[in-house]
Amino acid sequence: MSTRIEHDLIGDKEISNECYYGVQTARAAENFHITGVTLSKFPTFIESIAKVKLAAALANYELGLLTEAKKNAIVEACDQLIAGKHHNQFVVDMIQGGAGTSTNMNANEVIANIGLELMGYQKGEYKFLHPNNDVNLSQSTNDAYPTALRVALYEKLGELSESMKIIQNSFAKKAASFKDVIKMGRTQLQDAVPMTLEQEFRTYAVMIGEDIQRVHEARQLVREINMGATAIGTGINAHPNYAKTVEAKLQEVTGRPFVTAGDLIEATQDTGAYVQISGVLKRVATKMSKICNDLRLLSSGPRTGFGEINLPAMQPGSSIMPGKVNPVIPEVVNQVCFQVIGTDIAVTMACEGGQLQLNVFEPLIGYNLFNSINMMKNAFEALAYTCVDGITANPERCKALVLNSIGLVTALNPFIGYENSTMVAKEALESGRSVYDIVLEKGLLDKAELDDIIQPENMIKPRNFGLSEKSKFVKL
Repeated sequence: MSTRIEHDLIGDKEISNECYYGVQTARAAENFHITGVTLSKFPTFIESIAKVKLAAALANYELGLLTEAKKNAIVEACDQLIAGKHHNQFVVDMIQGGAGTSTNMNANEVIANIGLELMGYQKGEYKFLHPNNDVNLSQSTNDAYPTALRVALYEKLGELSESMKIIQNSFAKKAASFKDVIKMGRTQLQDAVPMTLEQEFRTYAVMIGEDIQRVHEARQLVREINMGATAIGTGINAHPNYAKTVEAKLQEVTGRPFVTAGDLIEATQDTGAYVQISGVLKRVATKMSKICNDLRLLSSGPRTGFGEINLPAMQPGSSIMPGKVNPVIPEVVNQVCFQVIGTDIAVTMACEGGQLQLNVFEPLIGYNLFNSINMMKNAFEALAYTCVDGITANPERCKALVLNSIGLVTALNPFIGYENSTMVAKEALESGRSVYDIVLEKGLLDKAELDDIIQPENMIKPRNFGLSEKSKFVKL
């Protein structure tokens, strides 16, 4: 295997000629054995870095800072990365010291060496196209890295919204199919009042819909970029017109509405957007986990639990109990949600840990946000396609629980009065008899009156209890 010698501040290092990355990337790969998860595992991030570098090259060329030949080589190299090529050359661990410098240099070196070959030179002949002088021209890690992070997050949050729409739609369609299934609502795991299974499942769709809007709002926060800030926001080593020029080029390259921050010094150190995004992800995870808790409860049994719905059987549930089937999809979604909720603390501490003009912990922030979004996206789509879409109801079981429930007496309260209702509920609890039978036995209502009151359509929505209607029933 042929090699080349590259040189940096630390000294000389031998690099395989099969590698498009160079000496600084090689040192970082040796230094950071942290997660075992390299940049190559996050293709959207690599593509976003390439888009930032492409926009910078176009801006530098327009400002007369880069020759046409170098610009063309950089643009073609970036296009290859955006198309998914050479991602295996991004070998640095996602969590790294140096505020993302290793990631930035991994990109600079790969782009430079791809560009050199396109220009007819050998890898490492940096006098013709240099990673720092040309690919990183008018930039610093401190503006290029966070801008690439924001470009990637904008795309990933869009993907998350789409997966949330999938699961929202699954719940909405399932709700429509359950419109005639009467069941018992519960509060504090105790019988409450009747409702329909449609109402229960429609609520889940509404809950998810609200959070889709929250994700959309959070997504707007990453539109603000700090390209042109260079080291700390003062714009040192950048052309006076560079910030606005690269803003326009990035909009052109991405097709997204990225805008330059009004104060680049503030934008270079402020990571508040990431705190907000992480908080929204935690909110989504918290609510989705609650929904999965409900699905597991409602399907519990099948003989000794609630047993109101059936989840699709995905796999045998036990190595010792034949016939047992577990709610494995809601369970895995719960676990994803727990992980996202815990990750929020790491993101919060990384954002808080910034000092003075820079936050050096953005690698951890990016790693955790990307991981959370990827897991949530996969989990929500699995929940939709392999669980919710296949849920069936047990209408007779649901109805029997309503008719046998002490909570049924709440529907009778406006007609027989609170004292009578309390008396009926107490006797039903002590005797094990149904509310229905006790009301008839005591003559509080006749059968026609009672049957009218407990019609499903009369128990699941507001009803006008005028004096004339109440006087028909209440025994004075």
